[in-house]
Amino acid sequence: MTPPADSIPQQFVTVARILRARGNKGEVAARLLTDFPDRLKEQREVFLAASSSARREVTLESYWVDQNHPGQCVFHFAGVSSIDDAEKLRGFDVQIPRERRAGLPSGSYFVTDLIGCRVFELAARNAEVASSPCPVAEVPSLLGQVRDVYFPGQNQPGTPLLAVDTPQGELLVPLAEDICKRIDLPARRIEVLLPDGLRDLNGSD
Repeated sequence: MTPPADSIPQQFVTVARILRARGNKGEVAARLLTDFPDRLKEQREVFLAASSSARREVTLESYWVDQNHPGQCVFHFAGVSSIDDAEKLRGFDVQIPRERRAGLPSGSYFVTDLIGCRVFELAARNAEVASSPCPVAEVPSLLGQVRDVYFPGQNQPGTPLLAVDTPQGELLVPLAEDICKRIDLPARRIEVLLPDGLRDLNGSD
């Protein structure tokens, strides 16, 4: 039976992480964790979280992208009016309710949705029929779990990389259609077909 809507805990996404105080009026510098920084100008209230269980709503007085520091922005929250107040927020996450985030085109994903997904490796000959029944020996094997997503440098073309924690250490897997054959976010599952030599490439200095 589906639980009533009001009994489902509200979910949040992290859009920035506070780095330090900036200026002397309570502003804070933060690292952006969203591909849509301009949409934060539309937010009147955001949430500050020290952990997943400690979260409070605050009014956003002002916000702008820091043109001098790529990937950073500046927030000024209501009630934060001094350097001391701002320093107390160092390390906090800035979050918004999941329903307020931007819509994405098909084939695009939020980093926060990918982190924590389990990654399974497909057998090479089974890649084209991954949705069909297969012998136990060909069932996708658990490779590890996504810990982070790495992006190319600013203005540099390239494919994002899934940083997968495996028993053998970190494995970087390109987030490309020919490698990530199936991404099932509700199931928190990603099925990959690793090309020959990828593990050797990861192991090289």
